[in-house]
Amino acid sequence: MRYGDVVRGTGSDKGCGKAALYNLAMVSVVHSVAAQSDLEQSLQTLCEGLNADEGKLLREAEAFAREFYGEHTLGSGEGVWSHALGMALILCGLKLDADSRLAALLFAIPTYDEHGLEKIEARFGRAVAHLVSGISRLNRLRPITRDFVADAAESPAEMKAQIEVLRKMLLAMVEDIRVVLLRLASRTQTLRYYAANPDDLRAQVARETLELYSPLANRLGVWELKWELEDLSFRFLHPDTYKKIARQLDEKRLEREQFITDAIERLRSELAAVGIHDAEIYGRPKHIYSIWNKMRKKGVEFSEVYDVRALRVIVDDIKQCYTALGIVHNIWTPIPKEFDDYISNPKGNYYRSLHTAVRAPDGRSLEVQIRTWDMHKHAELGVAAHWRYKEGSKAGGEDNYDDKIAWLRQLLTWKDEVSDSSDWVAHYKQAALDETIYIMTPQGRVVDLPRGATPVDFAYRVHTDLGHRCRGAKVDGALVPLNTALETGQRVEIVSAKEGGPSRDWLNPSLGYLITQRARSKVRAWFASLALEETLAEGRTVVTKELQRLGHTGISIDELAHRLGFPKADDLFIAAGRNELSMRQFQVAVRGNDDAPPDDAPPVFEPRRRTASDADRGILIVGVDKLLTQLARCCKPAPPDDIHGFVTRGKGVSIHRVDCPNFVHLAALHPERVIETEWGGQTSGSFPVDIVVDAHDRQGLLRDVSDVFARERINVIAVNTQSKQERAHMAFTVEVSNLQQLNRTLSQVHEVSGVVGVRRA
Repeated sequence: MRYGDVVRGTGSDKGCGKAALYNLAMVSVVHSVAAQSDLEQSLQTLCEGLNADEGKLLREAEAFAREFYGEHTLGSGEGVWSHALGMALILCGLKLDADSRLAALLFAIPTYDEHGLEKIEARFGRAVAHLVSGISRLNRLRPITRDFVADAAESPAEMKAQIEVLRKMLLAMVEDIRVVLLRLASRTQTLRYYAANPDDLRAQVARETLELYSPLANRLGVWELKWELEDLSFRFLHPDTYKKIARQLDEKRLEREQFITDAIERLRSELAAVGIHDAEIYGRPKHIYSIWNKMRKKGVEFSEVYDVRALRVIVDDIKQCYTALGIVHNIWTPIPKEFDDYISNPKGNYYRSLHTAVRAPDGRSLEVQIRTWDMHKHAELGVAAHWRYKEGSKAGGEDNYDDKIAWLRQLLTWKDEVSDSSDWVAHYKQAALDETIYIMTPQGRVVDLPRGATPVDFAYRVHTDLGHRCRGAKVDGALVPLNTALETGQRVEIVSAKEGGPSRDWLNPSLGYLITQRARSKVRAWFASLALEETLAEGRTVVTKELQRLGHTGISIDELAHRLGFPKADDLFIAAGRNELSMRQFQVAVRGNDDAPPDDAPPVFEPRRRTASDADRGILIVGVDKLLTQLARCCKPAPPDDIHGFVTRGKGVSIHRVDCPNFVHLAALHPERVIETEWGGQTSGSFPVDIVVDAHDRQGLLRDVSDVFARERINVIAVNTQSKQERAHMAFTVEVSNLQQLNRTLSQVHEVSGVVGVRRA
């Protein structure tokens, strides 16, 4: 048994059954091809656990692959045939099925034969061809992963998130988890080759392994490959540190394993003496990379790493946990401050177990973990699975991903119990990480998007400006429509214009251009900004023309805006563009200093001050006293709007705004019935006003607009809303006391999220 393998002891068949279910395929991995002295012996090993027909097919594949590969070599310098056989032997040690071993032997055939997959399917079956196709697909990522890891070495902070995305991408790209195991086996075989044949490239491969492949092996619970991948990579990257720790582990391998075996037997005997007969006990010597990692993270010396040798004890209930703890402390001497009771005080992820460190009579330390079966299941397969804290990851927003990883680990545990591999694959597809797709930029960066995302979503995910200027897209070099649904692993290049903006069609959900809310909000914000710019330009034109008409083109616009109560000139232009500016007040502000209000005076939109002489009057009809008047419903004037009266038949004088289209029409037909009118001092009542709001529809929009009216204590007497194609059109009739209150309300409504425009009708 090689360094890092598990040493196991059980008390009964019951314990064995539970270990098979929960201990995640802790099997020994066969030595590399270099250790195989005879091809026939390798073939016998490859056929272990297979029936006669499967063994015959495996031998046929071996002969076919060996002849096909000939003298071909990989980029590492290793012969393709030697690598394929090494992969297959590793998978044999993991007890994978015949299809997986066949795929390992045939993995490189499509590289040298464009019809290779068809030949594999015809000769060895569709399942094998499917696995080989998956390996080929993952292998196409290798140049990208090398670039990622090289960048990460120079700027780890920026690239950490990218590498995590790439790990997820590797899992998401395959439809069968066995493809990932094949990739892990291939990487393990490559590192074994580099161990025997040093090469300048091995440091780069080792760094990539530590960033991508050993974390994947850890998450999937394939401990044996994880340990070997980490130790070999560490040896290549830090040879001096590796040798130093190896020297400090002064025991020989057999001595370390014998110590664990003896400890298991003694503890099992003591537990049986107190009636605990079915405890599962297993142990392992800690591997070198793990020792170094703990020394580095905790800032301790080798002598302070107490879990170089470790045992795990699994019993039926909590009472037996504490009984076992007492026995452990009775057999060996507890090390002070090295006991943690996570049963009474669980960790934040509800991890529960007893941890203690003890010292044997000969001075060697030993860590012991004690837990129940339920605690063990939760720790290994549930939310307490420790791969996150081992990798220094945070769990925020990743619960679903953790569930998928847990399911995949269970599938790997069950693989020995499923006789039909197609059934096993069907279970895997259910657990596939398919809620997210992973797309590559031309520079090799990976972008994660929700399934169904389009090239336009991709463009906005990369950069907002790229999304605005997106005009076309190439997927893997071929032009595609912008509403094409993307798939994991594709390389997307955006064809962009030098300037311009998005299309309104992109906001049409029936056309399928945008799937992500992020992209939709970016497009809506662009059109909202465009509408504001158009309003600003229109208002600037109105103000300029009016100044030209009045002959005051040299006036300071900023000073004029200040006189009218606006903080800056743009606010004045926007008010003019939205028809919120009274031309009469504008003219008063433009005229000379005699007519202009002082700097400390309130804004000119304040209602005219009442006097005692006109306190009993509301609307003044010039030259006529106490005429029946009514406010026109078509334009709903309110002070201080410029108004005129129109004498109706039998209903008195109808008061209109001067710019009311109905009044203009009536005045043209009957100019003799137009009377000059102005507001009197008694204008403290309520005046109905129509307000129109255009916005991007969203949940809670009407509530937010209504909140503005409530804050301003404005009574809403009518409302009509329409929503179509994610656009909302709302018409309100409200009661205001003056134009200043109306302008303030319009300004606040315009600030509501999603509102594109608001105006007085």
